[in-house]
Amino acid sequence: MKAATKKSILSFMNPKSLKSADSVAGVVFNSDRSAVLLIKRRDVPVWVLPGGGVEPGELPQEAIIREMLEETGLTVKADRLVGIYTPINRLARRTKLYECTFVSGALSLSNETKGVSFYRFNELPPLPPPYREWIDDAIAIAPPVIKPLSSVTYSALLWNLLCHPILVIRFLLARLGFSINS
Repeated sequence: MKAATKKSILSFMNPKSLKSADSVAGVVFNSDRSAVLLIKRRDVPVWVLPGGGVEPGELPQEAIIREMLEETGLTVKADRLVGIYTPINRLARRTKLYECTFVSGALSLSNETKGVSFYRFNELPPLPPPYREWIDDAIAIAPPVIKPLSSVTYSALLWNLLCHPILVIRFLLARLGFSINS
């Protein structure tokens, strides 16, 4: 590994720099690592990894623990930083992805979720970008990656608008702060 890359990874792992993430997402595997926990959102009814925004003054590791509890009913421990993903446009936010392990609780729905379930890797439901890539990065058990969110593009948004207009409109409304929870 190049010294510059090592330095970049170490600076991202510094607690002071950890406060600057805009959002977090978490990967929870079942006990034999053959399935991953997904949630079906209420505002935009698609299956995704649990996660959300980092509150002011909150560390990203604290944010993913809070988000997991809010969205799944599970208390987890953030064990490993899988990666830091940077946006290439205004469709996404800088996100830190953590691999988490189950501590306590039971799967339950919330005002943010209409589904919570483990899915085997070969039976995953359709996932919007970049969730499949994030799951693959977590499966790899490698040092933290730092890469752009190159799958979240305006052309992908346009394609999805043509194929799934209602979902894209709901996504855009949610991004503007008008969430539709049903």
